[in-house]
Amino acid sequence: MAMRRFHTRLLIGGASVLVASALAAQEHGYTAADVENGTRLYQASCAGCHGPNGDGIPGINLARGQFRRATSDTELIAVIRTGIPGTTMPPSGFSEAQAMTIVAYLRSTASSLGRTAPGSDATIAAAGAERGKALFTGKGQCAGCHRVNGVGPRVAPDLSEVGFLRTVPELRQKLLDPSALMRPGNRYVEAVTRDGTRITGRLLNQDSFSIQLIDSSERLVSLPKANLREFGFMKTSPMPPYRDKLAPDEIGDLVSYLVTLKGIGP
Repeated sequence: MAMRRFHTRLLIGGASVLVASALAAQEHGYTAADVENGTRLYQASCAGCHGPNGDGIPGINLARGQFRRATSDTELIAVIRTGIPGTTMPPSGFSEAQAMTIVAYLRSTASSLGRTAPGSDATIAAAGAERGKALFTGKGQCAGCHRVNGVGPRVAPDLSEVGFLRTVPELRQKLLDPSALMRPGNRYVEAVTRDGTRITGRLLNQDSFSIQLIDSSERLVSLPKANLREFGFMKTSPMPPYRDKLAPDEIGDLVSYLVTLKGIGP
């Protein structure tokens, strides 16, 4: 009987080692979907205490990978699920898979801010921003719609000060799911005139009698409401999602560039 219990403990211990090894092997190997799901869970359940930028508790900056008790992904998952006794960090109802996506989000955010070995943060952050700028004007094709510091079209919102206006999590979510964060000032509208002409564009202004918008050809259009048969906000953003267009590290680089846009000239 004693030998049987010994073998049972040995098997359980071996299985635990294998599980731990598997988790360790997955560290930082997250998908864009993991990051996106983790963003939602963090903002819904963690931001209330830790803040939307992860710096709500002194001595801890989750967005920059500065933790007090955990370092590895496996340890972070355990803290998220079981909490920390004797502190204000309570246990959660998250499954291991859900906790893993939150860690994916935190790791991805830290990467986008250029976290690396001590003493080289500024250099890495600058390199990430430079790569992000190249993606903005190249592969990402963002410059085809957005204006920055007086350069570019006006079809989409001006991004010259987006680093002041939006947080890192917001910028990341906007790239992954553009329709999730459609602010009223950036909404697109669709209007149908009485003769059946359909016009879409970015809303600039409206009053009791007319609406003004910029259409896809970058033309300023003023429409008297009395001449419209239909008028309403579009439910989805015309901006394409980048979750399948850019790799997670490219998303991080693009966010690194966007946070540098704070109204300062080139």
